[in-house]
Amino acid sequence: MVYTLHALKTLLDKNVPQGLENNKLNIYMAKTSPTNVFKAYRKQFEEDFTKFLVLRSQEMISGGRMILTIAGRSITDPTSDDCCIGWELLAKSLADMLKEGLVQESKINSFNIPLYSPYEDEVRDVIQKEGSFSLHSLNSFALNVEQDNTDEMNTNVSDWHMLGIKMTKTVRAISEPMIATHFGNSIMDMLFKKFQEHVVDHLATKKRVNGFNLIISLIKR
Repeated sequence: MVYTLHALKTLLDKNVPQGLENNKLNIYMAKTSPTNVFKAYRKQFEEDFTKFLVLRSQEMISGGRMILTIAGRSITDPTSDDCCIGWELLAKSLADMLKEGLVQESKINSFNIPLYSPYEDEVRDVIQKEGSFSLHSLNSFALNVEQDNTDEMNTNVSDWHMLGIKMTKTVRAISEPMIATHFGNSIMDMLFKKFQEHVVDHLATKKRVNGFNLIISLIKR
């Protein structure tokens, strides 16, 4: 069995953690989030990933193999830019619209992204505790949205603009159905226009925008 990031997303990212009412003006784990928000997101991941492993183990014979590719993060900090910078810039865009009277604060406060990007050790812990699989290997790789493979951030403004468009299209494709359901379709174009501007501003500071994926190979006991 081979499960990609998108397949796992439909299987794992169904539930928003409970108890996020105090995650004010954030839509995900952020540097300004209270400690309970990080704990709630990790608990939800552990519950969902455990359920996923239990159900998959029922479909497989002993010795069967499963490969998973999921979004993760490279460091223990749950607010790592690996997984959070896009959502922080999207929350910033919503805050801009709040100031302009285009969205309600209560709407932002009641919206949280149903996603968790785990650190390697968190994945290992769940696999070990659930017990249906042995971990054959766990590898990782970074994804860089820059157009070239050099270590230097391109200083051409037009390149930043193109990268902003690229990242905006990616985040919009992932999140638009959830956001439109919660806020309504009418704000979509304006929201992602603002988001693109924030991405370009972020890139102009010569900060990278990276993703981070985990590749997990499991063997059914």
